[in-house]
This record gives sequence, C-alpha cells and structure tokens, in this order.
Amino acid sequence: MKELEKRIGYRYKNLSYLENALTHSSYANESRSGDKSNERLEFLGDAVLSIVVSDYIYRHCPELPEGELSKLRASLVCEKSLCRFSKSLGVGNYLRLSKGERNLKGHERPSILADAFEAIIASIYLDGGMEKARRFILSFVEPEIKNPKPRAFKDYKTTLQEIIQKNPEEHLSYVLTGEEGPDHDKHFFVEVHLNNNVIGKGGGRSKKEAEQQAAREALELMGY
Repeated sequence: MKELEKRIGYRYKNLSYLENALTHSSYANESRSGDKSNERLEFLGDAVLSIVVSDYIYRHCPELPEGELSKLRASLVCEKSLCRFSKSLGVGNYLRLSKGERNLKGHERPSILADAFEAIIASIYLDGGMEKARRFILSFVEPEIKNPKPRAFKDYKTTLQEIIQKNPEEHLSYVLTGEEGPDHDKHFFVEVHLNNNVIGKGGGRSKKEAEQQAAREALELMGY
C-alpha cells in the first residue's frame, strides 16, 4: 500500500481512505469483516474529476466552443482514459477483489480499473481536500491536453459525400456561419446542409477542419 501511495504522489493522513478506494464490491460482499466497497467513493470521485477537468479546459482552451469542450472533456474522463491512468499507477496489483473476481482477471478489467481511479480521486479529496485532488488529476490530464496523441486522419467529408451520392437528387453543401478570434488565431464555424436542411455543425482552426467536423457530426446523426 505504501508503494502505491508513492506512485500516487500523495501522503495520506488516513490510509484507510486508500484501502477503501481499492476495495471492489466482490471483496466487500465476500468479506466478513465489514469492509465497504469503493462504489460510494467512485460516485464522489466522478464528480470531483468532472469539475476539475471542466474548470481546467474552460480556462486553458479559450478557443474551443461549448460543443468541442464537451467532446474534449468526454475523451479525458472516459473509461478508456481512466483505465490507462490506473494502469500507469499499477492499481490492478493493489485491488482488493474476491477470489472469483481475481480468477476472472478482474484486476485487468477496464471498468474496474477506471472505477478504482475515480475512487482514488475521492480518497485524496476526502483526506487532503480539493487542491490535492486537483493536483493528482491534472498530473494525468495536462499531458493529455498539451501533448495529444496523434490520431489517424479520417476524411469525413468524402465519406458523407459518397453516402449522399447514392441519391442523385440530394444536394450537399457547406456554409460558413461565423468566425472569431484574431487573424493569427481564428476559429471558424460551419454547417453542412442537405438540400435546405442543416444536418451537422462543426468548428475548427481552419475552414477545412470545421467542414470535416460538421461532416463528422452529420455522419453520427445519420448512424454511421
């Protein structure tokens, strides 16, 4: 437990908070010593995580509109990201699981690792306050924002065009609806129209990027 405490980078006044954060419901149900699961901590940790991430990206990503902020936050607090953060700490090695859950490799299950990470956030918050929890969260979130992992380019416009071309009578067009910011840091807003109907909206640092995002939203709404 002390080794994990070092990995977390926070020294607990009451180490029982961390022990609780690592206690899965399967262990709590099997234990006869009255151990409580980390589910309540997970609930609290989720709320603390959301406010810290929301506050940070609001302050540090002023160029992003509300929709893009929501997408960025979702990518940072999703199960996949939290599981990755949890693995980097080696949380799976410290989880308190029932024998059955351990045999089923519950210590490697993404949902369990992500939940434990949120519970750890709450344990720090309860033991040391919001600022300590904020520092812990941002130690993972800041690098993700400042050094985003490269993503394979997807040509949403071409995909959308190919789908619409199946019906020759349909007409697809992109309309610039606005722009904001100084010349060196513009942000453009675009709508994609199918005939006279708006089927997607997007924003970006260039008109092309905004068009791609509008096409992506249109594809999502169409179920692709």
